[in-house]
Amino acid sequence: MDRQNLISRRNFNVSILAIATAALMPTGGKAHVDDKMPSMSAVRDDMVKASMSALRAKTGKLGEPKIEGKDPLDGKDAPALYFGATKMNNSSDVVDKVVKENGGAATLFVKTGDGYVRVATTMKKDDGSSALGTVLDANSPAIAMITRGETYYGDATIFGKSYATGYEPIKDASGNVIGIYFVGYMK
Repeated sequence: MDRQNLISRRNFNVSILAIATAALMPTGGKAHVDDKMPSMSAVRDDMVKASMSALRAKTGKLGEPKIEGKDPLDGKDAPALYFGATKMNNSSDVVDKVVKENGGAATLFVKTGDGYVRVATTMKKDDGSSALGTVLDANSPAIAMITRGETYYGDATIFGKSYATGYEPIKDASGNVIGIYFVGYMK
């Protein structure tokens, strides 16, 4: 190929590249937002739902939820939450697996009186220690829903930090609420 043809071909390729680049670049200095792209909150909501599904599935494989006896938890006796023959109190195996696979945080609460205490959790208190044995804030927006046996998906403040959360009641074979499944992602 002679020099003139080589230069013409190179100029042609550069022109095509310039046209393609111009066609792909936003105009007027404003980026085009694809209306089909999900918002960050929609993505976070999907993550919460996926984590909740994983938490329910992992506990469901162990068997039916039940309360059986008491177990020392952070220096106090708490009802012992079981799935099948597997006790959840003081065991983070299930919640750790969910968080390892999905990120975020996960907790299993057991009902104690009118409140709910963390018996298995990946949550940390402000000082960095495990939140095991701490009680769900009575002002949590989830409490009213859980008390009625319903789920709560939405924002919540936990240990002073804002989370996108999911709370679902854990019900025994008789349909009584005996605890709460929790998953959340810090905002």
